[in-house]
Amino acid sequence: MSLRVAVQMDPLENIGIAGDSTFALMLSAQARGHELFHYDVGSLTLDENDRLFARAHPVRVQRVEGDHFSKGEGRRIDLGRDVDVVLMRQDPPFDTGYITATHLLERIERETLVVNNPVSVRNAPEKVFVLDYRQFMPPTLVTRSTDEAREFMARHGSVVVKPIHGNGGKAIFRVPENGENLAALFEVFNQTWPEPHMIQPFLPEVAEGDKRIVLVDGELAGAINRKPGAGEFRSNLAVGGSAEATALTPREEEICAALGPELKRLGLIFVGIDVIGGKWLTEINVTSPTGIVAIDRFNGTDTAGRIWDAIERRLSSR
Repeated sequence: MSLRVAVQMDPLENIGIAGDSTFALMLSAQARGHELFHYDVGSLTLDENDRLFARAHPVRVQRVEGDHFSKGEGRRIDLGRDVDVVLMRQDPPFDTGYITATHLLERIERETLVVNNPVSVRNAPEKVFVLDYRQFMPPTLVTRSTDEAREFMARHGSVVVKPIHGNGGKAIFRVPENGENLAALFEVFNQTWPEPHMIQPFLPEVAEGDKRIVLVDGELAGAINRKPGAGEFRSNLAVGGSAEATALTPREEEICAALGPELKRLGLIFVGIDVIGGKWLTEINVTSPTGIVAIDRFNGTDTAGRIWDAIERRLSSR
């Protein structure tokens, strides 16, 4: 089955090919004989006839640093008629622009398979969707109130404060048990973000790593453990963390079993979940999950190929 695949992502010039999951998906698609197009989300246009277009370039990719892609002349393509699959892979933030793109892509869902499903992406931001699975989470408060945060700290001690729509480990702060700088931090957060913020107890187990587990169409595909760099408690690879091979604990297997059927039902084909200490679920990443390159390097697996297998199954059953 040869497919026409449009990839909605950030500029190809700026990606780090050594670990980029979208690039790995593009390489895998190309190896299967699929035709690739690249477009920027900003080029989406819905015309007066309710047809969704993008300004896209046909592309070829190769794993050669500094010469990793070539592109043809840009042209206007109808995302409902001219392609079989759209990969929605631009990086967050999950803002009004991201949300609007999901609304536009939703309009082609009867014609073209969008991965991940745009309706489900819109309804499942990483730190909100996870609240449906509180039985696996650490105690969690969502608020803009400093007083509420202080009462939470009185029960749980030192906490971590993070923006509810943040990504990549950015703007995550640890507040010591005495509450020093909590008020000042909330002033900054409340001025920067209109939505409430997430507060959780600081988990000392994070020093041993934050596990990224990838599920493909609801099934476990693999995992890596991400360890914080020197002087850091954040373990995201984007902020200096390092990856190592790992295995799942019985609790993590239970989490995957609980999430899997719902992820599949929602059309969330490529999902990355984060677990601390072998038991605490902290995020369900659906917008532009990462980690498959490191997982495959440690485990000798082909997660990108597995994702394409799932996409092709979905297409054959439409």
